[in-house]
Order: sequence, then C-alpha cells, then structure tokens
Amino acid sequence: MRASGTATRCLLRSIAIGAIAAAAACKPVESPQATDASAAGQTTPETRTTPRFPDGVVRLDRVPGEKGYWAPSSSPSLIEKGVEVAMDEHGLLKNIDDAPKVAPFMPWSLALYTYRQRNGLKDDPVQYCLPPAGPRHLQAPGGFRIVQDRNFKRVYVLFGGGNRNWRVIFLDGRKPPDPDEVFGTYYGHSIGTWEGDTLVVKSTGFNERFWFSNGGLPHTAALSLTERFSRPDFDTLVYEVTIDDPYTYTRPWTSEWTMKWVRDGEIAEHFCEDNRP
Repeated sequence: MRASGTATRCLLRSIAIGAIAAAAACKPVESPQATDASAAGQTTPETRTTPRFPDGVVRLDRVPGEKGYWAPSSSPSLIEKGVEVAMDEHGLLKNIDDAPKVAPFMPWSLALYTYRQRNGLKDDPVQYCLPPAGPRHLQAPGGFRIVQDRNFKRVYVLFGGGNRNWRVIFLDGRKPPDPDEVFGTYYGHSIGTWEGDTLVVKSTGFNERFWFSNGGLPHTAALSLTERFSRPDFDTLVYEVTIDDPYTYTRPWTSEWTMKWVRDGEIAEHFCEDNRP
C-alpha cells in the first residue's frame, strides 16, 4: 500500500509539472514591436488626427456628416502666460493681493482692475446683455464653433454665450482698416492669414463698452489682438492671444489655453434676456 501511494503521488506530481510546462509554452510572447509602439506613445484607434479639407487646409470645425463644437477653455479667465494665481470660474481672484500678477498693468489700469475685483464684478457689462467680446467670447459658457466659408474667404465664430452673437474673420487678403477711420465695435475688425497649420488673426478697432475678460481687465480703443488658432489633433484646439494696448499695459503680453471638441453635440441655445436676475 505504501509503495502504491508513493507511485500515485509521483504520478500526480508529473501531471502538475507537465501542466505548468504546457501553460508556459502556450503563454503568448510579447512582440518587441508592440512594446516599442506603446512606449513611444503612438495613437490608439480612438484617437483621431487633425481633419483637413481636400487641399490640406486644417478644418477648425466639424467634418461632413458629424456634429460637435468646442467646449469652454481650460483657463477660467484671461491671465498672462506662465502666471499662476487662483480664481473662480467667473474670474474672481481668491486673493486680491494677486492682482498685479495677472497682467503688466499701468497704475491706473491696476487700480481699476482691483476695484472691479473688490466690487465682486458687479459692473460687468455682460450682466446688461452686452457682448462678451475680445478673447472672452472663447471662454464663455456654452462653447463655440469656427465655421470656415471658403467660397467667400471668411471665418465665422459662432458661440452660445451672450445673445448667440457671432464674429467675422476675413481671409480675402484685405488690409486692416485705419483705426482713425473706423467706428469701434465689440469684436473689432479681424483679418486672418494661414501660417502653416495655424490661423493667425489680427484685430483692431474695438470700442470701450465691454470687459474683454470676465475678471474685469481694462482696455482702451487702442487695443490690438493677435490670435493664433491651431488644431494639433481632432479633439484639441490651442488658442494663443497677444494683447497690445500701450495706454493700459506696460508691454504686450500673451495668454494661452486649450479647448476640447465635444463630439456629437450642439451649442445650447442661450439668450441673455431670458436669464437676467
């Protein structure tokens, strides 16, 4: 009986060892190429590349047969690039002592910005249904679209905030108007050109009836904006703006943020007159 039990244990042990060996033999071998691709961060099937027109120009809006729009920005308010200060979604500073860090103010503009902040942004013209103009319209709730009219060589920026306003950017080669000969508007007069895959827009001719950031940044009619729109992949829009107002700021300064594409979505209808307190 003892010999028989020993033989049985040996048999079971041989079977177990054989099963382990078989499992090891059946284990898939990881492809060096797959490992290299993962380490290199190559795109997955879910990631889509930058959409383009047949001639190679970047599409900044939907592709035919699909829906979508750009969501609000990654930054709650306009602030100089590289500066970190805490503020809420309305552009209200957590610490008023951070006000001088936001932009290179002149003494009078810092005083006005600080006053608006201390006053809780109560005088914001948007509350009276005036347009959220300047870079602010790209940070307004509701998102926006950038519609490229290639027949008439212009771009329309349509957005859900305010009163469903829109902005026109001309790409027909015209020269910027003489600031002394134009009537200032909320969105200015915008002229665009393509530099590679980046749409560069220069805008002048603004009026002074709006806040060009939700936090209350001041400006004068001398305000000039240089904007850069780029779409490095299907779901990302990078926006950079350089602000030049020699009567308000000590030097030109730049701000930057990103927006994400909301797939299969539509801009929500919103009218200021229906939502006033």
